[in-house]
Amino acid sequence: MPDSRIDFSDIPESTREELKRARRVGRSVGRPKTGNAKQLIAIRIAPRLLAQLRRLAAKQAKPYQTLIHELLERAARKKVA
Repeated sequence: MPDSRIDFSDIPESTREELKRARRVGRSVGRPKTGNAKQLIAIRIAPRLLAQLRRLAAKQAKPYQTLIHELLERAARKKVA
């Protein structure tokens, strides 16, 4: 749907403070380059396992994808060592 057809009338105006903190994000900007880019993949995980991983990640105050990455990395290191 084009923006011209969207009703923005119920969205409050941004305050000066909000605008000062805002930063531009767009298709050309994306995530900052860190030199540690990861490859996007798709995997199938049982819903119960995913829920368990999300709860565990929340307890550790980290994104669940980060937790999964850490767990896979540790498991791979054990198998190699």
